[in-house]
Amino acid sequence: MTITDRTATKRVPMDSLRKTALVAGVFYLLTFVSIPTLALYGSVRAPNYVVGPGPDTSVLLGVFLEMIVALAGIGTAVTLYPVVKRQNEGVALGFVGARVLEAATIYAGIVSLLSVVTLRQAGGGAGALVAGQALVAQYYWTFLFGQSFIPAVNAVLLGSLMYQSRLVPRVLPVLGFIGAGLLVAAWTLTLFGVLGQVSPATALAALPIAAWEFSLGVYLVVKGFKPSPITAGIAATSTRHD
Repeated sequence: MTITDRTATKRVPMDSLRKTALVAGVFYLLTFVSIPTLALYGSVRAPNYVVGPGPDTSVLLGVFLEMIVALAGIGTAVTLYPVVKRQNEGVALGFVGARVLEAATIYAGIVSLLSVVTLRQAGGGAGALVAGQALVAQYYWTFLFGQSFIPAVNAVLLGSLMYQSRLVPRVLPVLGFIGAGLLVAAWTLTLFGVLGQVSPATALAALPIAAWEFSLGVYLVVKGFKPSPITAGIAATSTRHD
């Protein structure tokens, strides 16, 4: 007679640092869900959208995706703060503040677009045409000072913390530093009218910063933090409390 061993195998619990890295990585990956808004906002950016038939659904979907991005952005900073503050609390706090400011500009932008939708649905007609175009222009400027500039600030702040602490491979924050420089250069040229806000050049300039954030998210999800004095200190503190 064969006796089956039914002894339950206990799972090794995930330690707090691994959870922190996983959650932060997921938040970072969520910040990419708004990529479809480039197409979803195509109709509302049209000069005559207010007096046209719509559609509104694509705009509302884009707004929903941007809300997720705003909240996920704050989530990245809040989740990482307890870890990176051990490297430099002031810089870590600055990163949280920059993420909150970025989220605020995203919300300001989507409120502008929702106001355009409201004007169209209310049947404002030709009289609302100028107001609708002004609101779209406000969205463009909000995007320029928010999502086209603040990511460079984020890359410098978090990148310096990650580079000094060695919590991730140093090549990742270096990519962030390069992306920050290119993004600021493109932002400056756009501000002074040399480049269009929606152009191949500005899109190319944004690629390295996007690669930094995406690769950081993937690394944190797959690998977690690298062993470092910070992780050793957190582990030692956790052991003393247990």
